[in-house]
Amino acid sequence: MRTTATLEDQRIPVRAKLTATWTSFMFLYAYVDILNFFTPGVIDDVLNGKVFEFDLSQTFSTTALTLVAIPILMIVLSMTLPARANRSTNLIVASLYVPVTAVNVVGESWLYFYGLGVVLELILLALILRYAWTWPRTAPSVTSPDRETLAPQRSYGR
Repeated sequence: MRTTATLEDQRIPVRAKLTATWTSFMFLYAYVDILNFFTPGVIDDVLNGKVFEFDLSQTFSTTALTLVAIPILMIVLSMTLPARANRSTNLIVASLYVPVTAVNVVGESWLYFYGLGVVLELILLALILRYAWTWPRTAPSVTSPDRETLAPQRSYGR
């Protein structure tokens, strides 16, 4: 017997959307790097102390860790920061990661692989920007009056 009842579609809080999207971003970010090791010549370059055009060094590793740590921390921050700081932080960090992500495709020989990875990461960053930008606002509450409610009331006629 089939039912025609509509499925319940509960509203997902913005914090959960942001956290899930940063988590997805991190999975892509990590797996593109991991799968890159299957690209011919990459392991040989790493064994010879090179990653792309860069020498393997403490500076390189610290920079790479920082680039990965920021989105990892955004997973936690998106769930825990107060709304105003959360929105601003997500807008700033996602905006900064758009060019960082886009640059990853420059000079790569496996354009389909890197292109797909970068496009998917950019889509996720666009979602983060959209979720943060359109963060729902609440109407002013009765207990916290705004300027209009504090203004003297005028009566016309009567």
